[in-house]
Amino acid sequence: MKKTIITVIGKDTVGIIAKVCTYLAENNVNILDISQTIVQDYFNMMMIVDANAASKEFEILSKELKEIGEQIGVKIKMQHEDIFNCMHRI
Repeated sequence: MKKTIITVIGKDTVGIIAKVCTYLAENNVNILDISQTIVQDYFNMMMIVDANAASKEFEILSKELKEIGEQIGVKIKMQHEDIFNCMHRI
């Protein structure tokens, strides 16, 4: 199974988790792990998901999540686990 990392960062508002999770469920993306924190009104969420059975291609999911983020005022990024690990290696 290839895992995918989704990060969500921005000002905290009502419904961020609901919108992201609803979109993922509607597209058959399984959430494996989720962590979220709020620090002084700033929302930060990291999700590890399995998108192997997704109803859309990775690029489309990534683009649509980015658009959802723009609509709700946060930045949403979707990356393959391998790319995420390479970018965040010390």
